[in-house]
Amino acid sequence: AELLNQYAQDDGFGDADREYFESLLKGTTESSVALDAEIGSLVDRPVAQLDPVEHAVLMIGIHEFLQSPDVPYRVVINEGVELAKRFGATDGHKFVNAVLDRAARSLRAAEQSAAVRA
Repeated sequence: AELLNQYAQDDGFGDADREYFESLLKGTTESSVALDAEIGSLVDRPVAQLDPVEHAVLMIGIHEFLQSPDVPYRVVINEGVELAKRFGATDGHKFVNAVLDRAARSLRAAEQSAAVRA
């Protein structure tokens, strides 16, 4: 609730989908252990060593892959990359792109196969 209130005071929050934002915030915080386990299986270093912004973006992306099948995997990857470009380290978006692409191959395999056939 405290985080939600903090973000709700930011300029531009009125343009955001509050319900979806709340869903992401609640989903990532409540499932952080499971999300970190999934991320850990996709990266070459301990999750605790990830840049905090990249870690947060990956948590959101993995959560969306698992809980929001209506959001196309390409949109999840693109939004993650854009967040990393805006808020992360200089080349952090490349790392985020690679990890989310790897995650999509396993978590959204059917969707990727359908996209290839189309």
